[in-house]
Amino acid sequence: MSVLKGVVLVGGPSVGTRFRPLSMDLPKPLFPIAGSPMVYHHVAALAKLPGMKEILLVGFFDQSIFDRFLTEVQMEFYHISIRYLREYQSLGTAGGIYHFRDEILRGNPDSVFVMNADICTSFPLPEMLAAHHEKKSLGTLLTIQVDRADVHKYGSVVVTPDTHEVLHFVEKPETFVSDLISCGIYLFDKEIFKVIHDAIKKKRQREEEDPEFVPTLPRSSDERIRLEQDVLTLLTNSQKLFAYVCNPQKDFWMQIKTGSSTIPANKLYLQHFRLTAPRRLSNVTRFSDDDLERLRSGAPPSGPELIQPVTIHATAIVHPTAKIGPNVSIGPRVLIGRGCRVRDSIILDGVEVRNDSCVISAVVGWESKIGGWTRIEGAPGDAQTHNATVKGFKIPTATILGKDVSVADETVIRNCIVLPHKELKSSFQNEILM
Repeated sequence: MSVLKGVVLVGGPSVGTRFRPLSMDLPKPLFPIAGSPMVYHHVAALAKLPGMKEILLVGFFDQSIFDRFLTEVQMEFYHISIRYLREYQSLGTAGGIYHFRDEILRGNPDSVFVMNADICTSFPLPEMLAAHHEKKSLGTLLTIQVDRADVHKYGSVVVTPDTHEVLHFVEKPETFVSDLISCGIYLFDKEIFKVIHDAIKKKRQREEEDPEFVPTLPRSSDERIRLEQDVLTLLTNSQKLFAYVCNPQKDFWMQIKTGSSTIPANKLYLQHFRLTAPRRLSNVTRFSDDDLERLRSGAPPSGPELIQPVTIHATAIVHPTAKIGPNVSIGPRVLIGRGCRVRDSIILDGVEVRNDSCVISAVVGWESKIGGWTRIEGAPGDAQTHNATVKGFKIPTATILGKDVSVADETVIRNCIVLPHKELKSSFQNEILM
């Protein structure tokens, strides 16, 4: 059995600005999706692999930000070491792992998984590992087929149809190259650090040969290098990079760039749990015939009606007449009042939704208060859009309420982004409320 290590690239406070206002009070990697922090799903998938010895989170957030999360996951996955390594500055997707190469190589691992934190996927890591060993490649990247119109948003990969050897890699191509894209999950042998070293030398040589190049950073920033553009290109030229293509029948993948993209990500994870981990879902389902008879007779229902998949924290209180789901996550200390309807939404810690209100396709931020007979509604929109506005107009996406937002009774908030600590006394539509 091979010895494995995992590296999750979590970025830093200057990254993820498109995720605001949700990242204003909590780092993006710790934002809860499907009842758990975003990066928890990565850690859990890595921890299940036989031979996994250590998982490292690499970024330039303060150490204290991840202390509680690391304590909790270490208690759950006690057989694996889980640590956070802080970069002295933003070093890029390859620079971070190169800077901590001694820590990663400690224990002499055979292979290292590297993955970006801002993705939602089914994590077909065992299949990817098997393909890596079969091809005896230096690197294997996870790929998935997407619609031709969306290829320009991602790193495009050209592979041979028989062996899946990567022939060409282009980050966000201007013209169509291939409908296979990189998913931001890589599996490397330990020799990858020699390739990164060569990429740093080539980058330095290009800068020295460029007469117009003016250094804006100290020499120590030579380690700042990008995995996709600088390193994978060298691997394709050396014919040592292969792709594992996701099975479209069972695998899924998406990027989590904006606050509104958490809604489809939440849906994908919950639907996945329905098949693979049903115990992670709340176990109350639709009303039975006995419940309906009890309601007709005037007796109160035994519990709220849940349309799966739904996850509700044990400390949340949901009125028996509420109807929740599908695709809903409800966090700790939430109060859902009488007759409320919640669908395709994330309700964060300490939220109060008062009687007869409706929350659809929305993220309701921490400690927010939703008045009675109020409607909070987003538009399905494009989950993969990377901007909130076009030519000054709000793009139809999920409604996002920041922390401690108060919404008055009998109002409608539709397709809006609301910054923290706002008090809304009237209805709004298609606006960013600052």
